[in-house]
Order: sequence, then structure tokens, then C-alpha cells
Amino acid sequence: MTTNIASKKITSQQTDFARIFNLQQGNQAKIAATTAKQRIAKLKKLQATIQAYKGKMKEALAKDFRKHPSEVDLTEVLPINTDINHTISHLRKWMRPERVSTPITLAGASSYIHYEPKGVVLIISPWNFPFNLTFCPLVSAIAAGNCVMVKPSEHTPHASAVMKEIITELYEESEIAIFEGDHTVAAGLLKLPFNHIFFTGSPQIGKIVMRAAAEHLASVTLELGGKSPAIVDESANLDEAAKKLAWAKYMNNGQICIAPDYLFVHESKMDAFLQKFKENVHKMFGDTPDDMKKSDSYARIVNHRHYERIKGLIDDAVDKGANTFMGGDCDGDQDYIAPTVLTDVSQDAKIMEEEIFGPVLPVQSYKNEADVIGQINGREKPLAFYIFSKNKKNVQYFMNHSRAGGTCINDCIIHFFNGNLPFGGVNNSGIGKSHGHWGFKAFSNERAVVKQNVPFGANQLMYPPYTDRVQKLIDLTMKWF
Repeated sequence: MTTNIASKKITSQQTDFARIFNLQQGNQAKIAATTAKQRIAKLKKLQATIQAYKGKMKEALAKDFRKHPSEVDLTEVLPINTDINHTISHLRKWMRPERVSTPITLAGASSYIHYEPKGVVLIISPWNFPFNLTFCPLVSAIAAGNCVMVKPSEHTPHASAVMKEIITELYEESEIAIFEGDHTVAAGLLKLPFNHIFFTGSPQIGKIVMRAAAEHLASVTLELGGKSPAIVDESANLDEAAKKLAWAKYMNNGQICIAPDYLFVHESKMDAFLQKFKENVHKMFGDTPDDMKKSDSYARIVNHRHYERIKGLIDDAVDKGANTFMGGDCDGDQDYIAPTVLTDVSQDAKIMEEEIFGPVLPVQSYKNEADVIGQINGREKPLAFYIFSKNKKNVQYFMNHSRAGGTCINDCIIHFFNGNLPFGGVNNSGIGKSHGHWGFKAFSNERAVVKQNVPFGANQLMYPPYTDRVQKLIDLTMKWF
């Protein structure tokens, strides 16, 4: 009986998904025809509505994982606001045809790229920064002139409910629609023949999304993750490195796809760095374990399943010989794990094999740069890579001998906030780029256009029949052009 009820619910859901998808397909030509002025008006209205809902957003994230209101402003509201402002400032230019040069073999013609919306697109967003990582892709999709279906994470239900309020207040479902629910909702949506899918989440789920997209030959943007390394060399400013790494690691309780996942420190600076790192953590969250637990600036693990996963990584590492330099305190009733640093971690510990996505930082010393690069390149290409050094030669060596989606030198995670840079990973850490112009292009088809301006183009000299004269022209063309 229960199975029949569940089956009817899935069938009903799928019917509703198809209904709204068909509405958006029928409406996409109208949305595609909107001008830059109309799209900018939509973005301004979205911006104003988000500002009006800021209080509700803070309340929601406090309920979902005890996030401090200031951190909501810094990591959720500010990036959306910045992204909208950047897009508004540049959208007219992005939408204009982009002229490109035409080879002399096509003399008489002119060429340009025409940007057109992909059509009906799907955005699947994660729970760690639910507003930021839903609305920023949505800004790009609106700017490009698409109809959009949105699936936020079920792990932050209060945030998802607020997003539903915002989207249903602003848009008809024939233009933008949002669907709450668990993984079965995402699975149902993925059966539809979208023109593009934008997914943010883990590489494991990214593979499922890509397989579903392949069924319809849909393009994808995959914002994934992985183990992002950091290096502090012998020349680094230890005070600054410790402060910035502590901020980046424990913001949002470490639940950040670009958080430093493991750290190398030159052996000559290891002890000094660890002490400075601990001092900075105490400044941010409190001097004692009890103070840290009571700190309202320190969020919580999103749910008990993730708490158990991260605690299991700590326990496994310690069982295999790791030392707890700092933290390690856990409270399952609050899904609380203290800011933790592990040293002497075995390379076969699970924490060195999978993305931590929590407030635990394995730190190891190194002697030479080649050893560090060997370990980094022995893993999948990371989403981010952080280098702390005042030695230009070392920085260049690390840059030239590694691959990553993005890199900060003498800082952490701030590249995410620059709309003039593409954001994204490489292979296992992501496919495609987003933010600013790259986000607009992710949701656009770059249509190639050649316009013949004269009755007789130079290429006609090589039309059949293929006489000796035509062959000579072909030979000359291959030689000189």
C-alpha cells in the first residue's frame, strides 16, 4: 500500500514537472526576445526583493545550521548583490554581437558572434551557501534570457522555503519555477530534456547529473569540489598566512567547496605556524573549548549524517597515528565539531582520500617543493590551490607544476568574490566556468555568424569544376593562408 502511494506521488510530481517544463518551452521565445533594459529591470527587482527578505534569510540560516547574521551578509547577500551590480553594469556590452576578424580567404564577408539564450535550463543548488549558490547562477540565467527551473537542497529546508517565497513572488512559473523536496525531485527533473543544467555539489552527484544530461545531449556546468591544497613556504608571512587560513577553513564550519582541505608547511616553520594558527582561531572563536562551543560566530554541521561522517574521518585518522594538535571536541546533540587541526596524518587515512567539507585541517611538514607537488598531482585536480610565499621563484614553481580551477597567492578563497575572473574547476573539480561574463556565456549559445557583403566572394574562385587553375589557387591558399 505504501509503495503504491509513493508511486502515485512520483507520477504526480513528474506530471507537474512536465507541465511546467512545457509552459517554459512555450514561453522561451518571448523571454529570449527581451532587451537588455528589460533584463536589467528584472535583476534590479530581484536585488530589491532579496534586500527586503534579508531578515528572513538570516533567520532561515540560523535555523538550518546556526549561521551568524554577519556571515550571512558576508557570504550570502554580498556575493549576490555584487554579482547583480556587475551584471547590470556589463549586460548591454555582453549582449551585443561580438565582431571577430575574417580571414582573407573569405574576403568580402564579415563575422561576428551572436549570443542567444540556451532556452529552458535547470539549476540544482547545494546547501552550504544556499542563497548565494542558487541566486548567482539564476542572475546569469536571467541575464542570458532563459527560462529556469530551480531545485534547491533539501538539507537547508528553511532557506529553501524563503527562496520559494522570493521566486514565486517575482515570477510566473512559465518563466522561473522552484521545486522543493529531496533527491527524488532532482531525479525527476533530470529526466526532462533541458537545454542546459547548472549543478553545484559533489563530484559523485555531478557524475549522475552528467549522465542524465547525456541522455538529452544537454550542456552542463558542474561546480564540484575536491581536496584543495594550501602551502606555506619558508618565506611566508606566518601571521598573515595563519590568520587567512584559519578564516577560510572555519568559515561556515568548514563547509565550503573552496576551503583549504589540507596544508603543507615548510619544516623550518611548522611549529611557529601551528602556534600562530591556534592563536588566530582563539581570537575568532574563543580561548577555551567551552568558549568556542558557545561562540555565536561558529556555525554547526548541517545535519547529523554529515556530523557522523566528519567525526568518522577524525577517528579513522587518529586510529592510524594522527595527532590532534588542536580541537577534536565533538557533540552529537548539537552536530558540533570544534575547530580541529591534525598532524602526522597517514596518507592512507580516509581524511586524505576524500573531501573533508568540515572544520578539520590536516597539516604536514615538507622539505622540498617537488615532494609537495608530487603529492598534489597524485590526486584529482583541485577546485582551488593556495600558496603563501614571498619567494617569486617558489610561487612560479608551484604555479607551473600544478593544475587547479583557481588559485590565490598569499590569501584564501577571495578569488570567488571577483566577478572579473572565471570560477570553476577542472575535470573532477568541475566542468565549465561561472560568475560575471563567464556565467552569462555558460547560459548562452555563442552562434557563429558570417555575413557576405558582396555579390562575389573570394571563395567562389575555388568552386568546381576543379581545373588546373582552381588547383593552383587552392595550393597558393594552403601555402600562404
